[in-house]
Amino acid sequence: MGRDGLVPGSARLHLIDGLPLLRPDEQVFEAMIKGWRNQQLARNLSPGYVSDQERTVRAFIRHADAMPWQWTPQHVDEWSADLRAVHGCVRSTLRNYQGSVRQFCDFLTNPAYGWSDECLRHFGTHPVQVVYDWNAATHADEAEGEPERRAFARPELEAFFDHADEEDTSRPQVVKPQRPGQLGMRCSHRTVRVAGGSGTSVRACG
Repeated sequence: MGRDGLVPGSARLHLIDGLPLLRPDEQVFEAMIKGWRNQQLARNLSPGYVSDQERTVRAFIRHADAMPWQWTPQHVDEWSADLRAVHGCVRSTLRNYQGSVRQFCDFLTNPAYGWSDECLRHFGTHPVQVVYDWNAATHADEAEGEPERRAFARPELEAFFDHADEEDTSRPQVVKPQRPGQLGMRCSHRTVRVAGGSGTSVRACG
């Protein structure tokens, strides 16, 4: 708890009651960001992660050209489409970006922090959640990395091993010792199949 029993990130810790704001939009938003940062650090999240979260929210602000209390799901749809179609973001990156905005909205809409009340007082409206399951990227594949870097699926491994079995396996490969005292390892296609199927390292097959 902070002073007066307030939790880290509370609006009342970052905005003084009764004090007029010269630039309400800018000052309230910066107070929100500072409060969110403090709330995340209080949860023992790393400073690097917290900074990445903040950068993502600021990028969303710039794209939407709207403050958090003005955001709508349409802003998320347009931003997500731009990230995928124009900037070429992969699904996992997009999901991380959307997750940052979702967490920021969760923070702002949580009554414990009082940001909705502050926004109602200053702007006559309040933030809402704008990232939902129906407009967020989902886990559509087992592997979401670039196609050339993903792991083999089991059918692909079977096809690879079947092809390897068709090759000449009568002359096992001899791996030369890497340092004095290390035994050479005789490894055949069949050994690789057994190791791959069981999860055993080829180094363990001697």
